[in-house]
Amino acid sequence: MSELVARLARIRATQPDAIARALAGRRKRPLLRDAKLFLVAADHTARGVLAAGGDPRAMADRGELLTRLVEALAHPAVDGVLATADIVDDLALLGALDDKVVFGSMNRGGLAGSVFELDDRFTGYTAAAIARCGLDGGKMMLRVADGDPGTVRTMQACARAIDELGVLGLPAMIEVFASRTVDGKTTNDMGVDATIRAIAVASGLGGSSAHVWLKLPVVEDQERLLSATTLPVVLLGGDPGRDEQTRVATYAKWAQSMELPQVRGLVAGRTLLYPPDGDVRAAVDAAAAIVRTGVRA
Repeated sequence: MSELVARLARIRATQPDAIARALAGRRKRPLLRDAKLFLVAADHTARGVLAAGGDPRAMADRGELLTRLVEALAHPAVDGVLATADIVDDLALLGALDDKVVFGSMNRGGLAGSVFELDDRFTGYTAAAIARCGLDGGKMMLRVADGDPGTVRTMQACARAIDELGVLGLPAMIEVFASRTVDGKTTNDMGVDATIRAIAVASGLGGSSAHVWLKLPVVEDQERLLSATTLPVVLLGGDPGRDEQTRVATYAKWAQSMELPQVRGLVAGRTLLYPPDGDVRAAVDAAAAIVRTGVRA
């Protein structure tokens, strides 16, 4: 790992143009190959989220994170990655993005635990940068909280990004939550009714929904939740921690939800990259089996 970090640091210092060349030269593929999309999420750190699998600083070691990402992306069932520019650039230099779908993460300004967490400004990729780098789409997050004025600013920024991506013919993936802040702590309301309302708000953003996808949490009554939309949906993997019973329940919910007509795949990050036993390949195998079992035209 130290060799990997040293190599990347050397290239970045002496050959910064190598990143653009690596991105321009990567072999691309269609967004949907099997009517299901299986992406690994790696945009957590840019929002100040370093915890995974019960370790509060698991993702602080960039070499370790990249090593796990490269292993996951090497799995033939993994379609690609969702990440911020720093990670995408490293993966491009490592040659890990050939024949993979790459979504650039756009709004990372709502730092976890901050007083401005719900004012989720666009501090990552722009639509223009996504196109310039030859990426396949943009991802954004909208947390709908009636009691926080940051929500409407984020809604406006998301609407603008949806339109800008749409003009380029690129998909906009919106991660949607109903949220609230109590005593300075932001939490997501995972209730079906609250989330349905948030989906309705997010679905109406921008001048066209033609290229809009939703990234949604898995809840107890997923069928009722998804009755709120006709947009293509990818499931949010989340981080079940180290509790094996919780992990088994999470995988079971993925499997049940994968059968619903709106569901077109899974985006999982920490669950796959930091499993309790450290076996990234086995974690990806298990998730891939769920995604591919639900493949349909």
